[in-house]
Amino acid sequence: MAPPDSDPDPAPAPAPAPPSNPPHTATVAGVPVDTRHWIGGERIASAATSATASASTATSAATATFTDHSPIDGTPLAEIARGGADEARAAVGAARDAFPGWAATPPGERARLLHAVADGVEARIEDLAVVETADNGALLRSHRRGVMPRVVHNLRHFADRLLALAHDDFETRGHTNHVSWDPAGPAVLITPWNAPLMLASWKIAPALAAGNTVVLKPAEWTPLTASLFADIAHEAGLPAGVLNVVQGYGAEVGEALVADPDVRRISFTGSVPTARRIAATAGAHLVPCSFELGGKSPLLVFADADPQLAADLAVEQFDNAGQVCLAATRILVEESVRDVFLGHVLDRVAKLTQGDPRDEATDVGPNIHPRHVERVDGFVRRALDAGAKAVTGGGRNTELTERGGNYYLPTLLTDVAQDSEIVQEEVFGPVLTLQTFPDGDEDEAVRLANDTRFGLAATLATGDRERAARVGARLVAGTVWVNCFFVRDLSAPFGGSRASGIGREGGDWSFDFYCDLKNTVTAPKGWAPHG
Repeated sequence: MAPPDSDPDPAPAPAPAPPSNPPHTATVAGVPVDTRHWIGGERIASAATSATASASTATSAATATFTDHSPIDGTPLAEIARGGADEARAAVGAARDAFPGWAATPPGERARLLHAVADGVEARIEDLAVVETADNGALLRSHRRGVMPRVVHNLRHFADRLLALAHDDFETRGHTNHVSWDPAGPAVLITPWNAPLMLASWKIAPALAAGNTVVLKPAEWTPLTASLFADIAHEAGLPAGVLNVVQGYGAEVGEALVADPDVRRISFTGSVPTARRIAATAGAHLVPCSFELGGKSPLLVFADADPQLAADLAVEQFDNAGQVCLAATRILVEESVRDVFLGHVLDRVAKLTQGDPRDEATDVGPNIHPRHVERVDGFVRRALDAGAKAVTGGGRNTELTERGGNYYLPTLLTDVAQDSEIVQEEVFGPVLTLQTFPDGDEDEAVRLANDTRFGLAATLATGDRERAARVGARLVAGTVWVNCFFVRDLSAPFGGSRASGIGREGGDWSFDFYCDLKNTVTAPKGWAPHG
């Protein structure tokens, strides 16, 4: 959900060329994917200019592209249209022009079209799953059974919620107050690479349901399923310009999108530094922003917790190779149960299978990119140099990385200081730390849990309901899980405190963001007679 942002790649190493395809089409896992932008209901290539001509750009037939590689084995998947200021202007312009018609579309028709898009996604779950696994390296079984069905659910949930959106009228000295949600205008949605289509649909669904038009900029490391989604939406009957997809690097097309004065909402998932730049740019036009910026969440394990459950929760944090913003990467365990808990964790880690995410037996796949693996390994190496101990993992899976993939061993570090980099900064890889707190000292447990600049989520393992309520109430977090993890309902608010973000998504909170709320006050008297 909030990974570090990707940047333009250095000149790629020589690699086999992608399969021969029709112009502007790549075949990925047997599925044809159009590699151009989707703007105003048309496929648009990027013209090659001096601004996009570089060592990392392929130019062919006067088009600018960048190469998308698979994290599984490093093979090139496609040459993707590389957008810039021209494509940003065109996409926002298309969204601006389509906005009046879409905003005036009755809610029932908007909901029907969103359900039609959901039908299209549901019919192509297998295509979307195999393409996204190739593109971002997450487990194919997860894409088939959980992630892509969640895309369908996202669309249907907000379509249905639109029709139920209401606030009771209320009286003020005999005057009637009526609250309504007015579409705000074109929305720019900038999405990450760790769950590309699911997180995109989580933004697209409420934005479109609210009556806004959308410009989506997917992460440059994982652009493929966004392109397929554009085709699905078009086939479902979504009017031209209501959904636009522009590919490329943040510095080239993302900055141009958020600076456009016609944009009325910006939703971004990514890093804190990029969010600060977006906020500064958006401030010039007073554009509301929603930011989900990751975390450094704690898992608090109390002595009265079920030790098997607590160990399961800890190992679950290696899901998606640790590339989950909500992951409880800081394990805080009561001293008296530390050794027993650690033993259970190590037993479970030893049973994990790391390998090709397309294999049903694989539990941990690759990380997204060689540069990201280097970043993760840098955190671990610096922690080890500072005195940390790797009780499992601690480096690359050399057997797999030698084949060209980006595989990092599930890692658990002990002997770490509270003020150390590895405890304070988001690694966004399969790396956990373990610290202890004195027996019975809830105050110290809470202090350690809250002692970072983040505040996205927290997980508690305890057998005491009263303790769970006491401790949970004191934690700085947008979501607190007790004896569970990653249980999510779209009716609930999602977001973070402190450096973990601004705003909440989910339920009516999404409509509050994507709309301009209006209150109409009507006097009890003064109506002119009819006739």
